[in-house]
Amino acid sequence: MNFHIMTLFPEMIQQSLSNSITGRASDKGYISFNAVNIRDYTNDYKHHKVDDYTYGGGAGMLMQAQPIYDCYLSIKNKISEKTDKKPRVIYVTPQGSVFNQKMAAELAKEEDIIFLCGHYEGVDERVLEEIVTEYVSIGDYVLTGGELPAMVMIDAISRLVPGVLSNDESAMTESFNNNLLEYPQYSRPEEWMGKKVPAILLSGDHKKVDEWRLEQSIIRTKERRPDLYEKWLLENPPKPEKKKRKR
Repeated sequence: MNFHIMTLFPEMIQQSLSNSITGRASDKGYISFNAVNIRDYTNDYKHHKVDDYTYGGGAGMLMQAQPIYDCYLSIKNKISEKTDKKPRVIYVTPQGSVFNQKMAAELAKEEDIIFLCGHYEGVDERVLEEIVTEYVSIGDYVLTGGELPAMVMIDAISRLVPGVLSNDESAMTESFNNNLLEYPQYSRPEEWMGKKVPAILLSGDHKKVDEWRLEQSIIRTKERRPDLYEKWLLENPPKPEKKKRKR
């Protein structure tokens, strides 16, 4: 999978994503990061300006349409060399749909994704209408720019790309799989500060361990994320009790 990030701070993207799991996955060729500096496409060759005042007044500066559009065309043309499919372009904004694990799994099936990272007071609406296919948010709060949210999404999506995680089971048992939070986990020693590892995990009975983990996931989700628990209940309604036969 190839991630293309339109940004004013390409070094920020490259330095952050070149570490840990995403960095190793990139080295092995499972994913790639192409952070493109929008300033390289401005027509202002002297000052490399990419923003201007908003029509109608208001505080702050707005990112201009032309540099962003030309940056997009450069990326799109490179993608077009290998496929006729129009790339998905995600504009990172608090006004978008809230990102979740289901969305990450869907996006992980793509070969190329373009992220547009806004800055200042936002982006000229006309270029958004021209190139953006999806508006996505990571939560109901405002950040300085779109780089951090884009990296959050890229990290989550990358984990679901085949080969990125050394153990494919990891992605299937993590939080939000099937609308449940992950169960509690333990490592050595068996007792720490008077707290013991649950005996069932030491039993060697894999079936009972799986049953315990599911039970704990349900309990934890109900306590910490009742909204997710309600979704899980809708998809997994309790089975009606069998009526006892009268003798």
